[in-house]
Amino acid sequence: MDLSQGPIRAAQAAPQVLCTASVHHDHPHAVEALADALGPVELELLLLMASPQADIPDLLARAGAVLPGTRIVGCTTAGEISAAGYTEGEIVAIGMPRAFFKAQTMLVPDLTDYDAQAIIDRMIQTRNDLAVARPDWGHEFNFLLIDGLSTLEDRLVSDLAIGLGPVPLFGGSAGDGERFGATFVFHDGRAHSNAAVLMQVRTRCPIQVFKTDHLSPTEQRMVVTGANPDRRLVHELNAEPAAREYARILGKDPEQLTTFTFAAHPVVVRIGGQHHVRSIQRVAENGDLVFFSAIDEGLVLTLAEARDMRDHLREELSRLSTDGPPAVILGCDCLLRRMEAQQKQVLGALSDILRENRVVGFSTYGEQFNSMHVNQTLTGVAIYPPDDL
Repeated sequence: MDLSQGPIRAAQAAPQVLCTASVHHDHPHAVEALADALGPVELELLLLMASPQADIPDLLARAGAVLPGTRIVGCTTAGEISAAGYTEGEIVAIGMPRAFFKAQTMLVPDLTDYDAQAIIDRMIQTRNDLAVARPDWGHEFNFLLIDGLSTLEDRLVSDLAIGLGPVPLFGGSAGDGERFGATFVFHDGRAHSNAAVLMQVRTRCPIQVFKTDHLSPTEQRMVVTGANPDRRLVHELNAEPAAREYARILGKDPEQLTTFTFAAHPVVVRIGGQHHVRSIQRVAENGDLVFFSAIDEGLVLTLAEARDMRDHLREELSRLSTDGPPAVILGCDCLLRRMEAQQKQVLGALSDILRENRVVGFSTYGEQFNSMHVNQTLTGVAIYPPDDL
């Protein structure tokens, strides 16, 4: 079988710790090519971050046939991050070798109807089971993938927080490019909508879960005076029609507000002494503002200003290398960061920084960090080689 059609990228700077590969979505033998690039290592878990352009049912069916016995999870994306940096239209495969990782996965099949206490109980039991299975491995993290159009991320991560204990959580909301039509998470050979997949991972590799953004609050504030929290809609800001008031504050024509505007001029809220981004997705036909995350009446929104994305990303990734560089960083990077970088013509520079620091993952419709659903951030886990390598 010819596996040479289309570029295949493999990154194995520390092949004993993690193995990754990527291929264009329309490669005629995509799964076979990815499996060949990943190598013969026995995998505990395989993550697939797939462009929505891919034939998802065929991808999952082939993956199950080519890699029998391997647990496969993943999601559709709003862009991918591979060994080449930012990419689009690809399938990125990330393999966790069994020699270094022990994992259990849980599907939440219906985000509108689930038993939170049952999930929490299962999380606690799973964590205990993993500790019994690998008592000599001292590092743990949780990785969450969730339907990015469900509008239920805030509720789920808040519920899951009770079951986390001391174990950190990060995650990303599945995407659909810039179309916002349909998003899916993968579990047990099927693509699920209105669902989430939680991965609980124990490893012998030191890890650091992180969240970062390049935004700082200004003195310009707005109060949400009319909203529909269930639909993440803001009707009024400062008792004025929302889109018109937001545009006035920016000094812009409300008819000219675009996704690029929202990416360049986000708003933040102060929670627990820290500022968290509440990104705007679009303007509704009636002039409401549609947000990517939780919003409610009485909330004070602060306009944020951006630092240079290149300098900030270099500094943050350098901080993760203070005691030595990670073997790989598994990242969930907001689509709005990519769009802002495009608008400011620094996408190539950011892509180079991601590539140089071995970041792999995908662009998201939102990110999760411990008990929070956030926007316009990069969240992830830096994974370091164990001391005995």
